[in-house]
Amino acid sequence: MKFLIDNWTLILVALVSGGMLMWPALRRGTGSGVEPSGAVVLINRHKGVVVDVCEPEEYAAGHVGGSRNVPLGQLEERLPQAVKNKAVPLILVCASGARANRALATAQKLGYEQAQVLRGGLRSWKEANLPIEKA
Repeated sequence: MKFLIDNWTLILVALVSGGMLMWPALRRGTGSGVEPSGAVVLINRHKGVVVDVCEPEEYAAGHVGGSRNVPLGQLEERLPQAVKNKAVPLILVCASGARANRALATAQKLGYEQAQVLRGGLRSWKEANLPIEKA
């Protein structure tokens, strides 16, 4: 007990630094995102649909194979025409994941209950050595 009292500052520093080391892992584990490997499973086994919310120029430069391009600004109007079945898993993709996270709320509001974001966006897809198509 005397050790704890005499060294409370060292113990506090150890706890804080341990928490800081665990923060990225804890943060990654939360949310509605899906890793690239999980997205492949959704696409192949559950007929998941990939919607790229990038602008047409970015989409033409490279996109997930078989994805549909619905720019973020037009998502509310065009998503119901692009993906008619609201029961299938919907995977939202952009370059880094930021725009896809914004698109997630819109997709859920439109009734796509299985909508998810590809964590890390197209960048993580490329890092996983998964195929990219160019227009």
